[in-house]
Amino acid sequence: MKKWYREEYEFEIEVTGFLRGNKTEGYCRNGEEIGDRYTCTYGCPVNGEGQGICSKCMALLFPAMEAVRSGGDLENVGGNGRYSKDFVCPDGCVTFRLTAKKRGEWNFFANGLAENGEAKKE
Repeated sequence: MKKWYREEYEFEIEVTGFLRGNKTEGYCRNGEEIGDRYTCTYGCPVNGEGQGICSKCMALLFPAMEAVRSGGDLENVGGNGRYSKDFVCPDGCVTFRLTAKKRGEWNFFANGLAENGEAKKE
């Protein structure tokens, strides 16, 4: 893999609670626990142990992440801030909070590439 683009945003997904009971066993196949955190820029979110987030959750989170990357405001879709929104997993078991952080990198879709093909810096 040769990552050539310095992403504009990084994302953190934190497990904030359960909707059924107070444990993960018997509900969440991914074994989520309150306080678990996943991070990513463009790739799929992984936790500190290198384990990936549930694929069903990723399918739910991806459109919100793309909205942020495109300049959108998550408050317009029920978020609790421009860069933050709470979600319930598709199985209705686990609650998550997605938070985006602007990294100060150049958006080449809006601002073009440098002559060497890399994203320009602001």
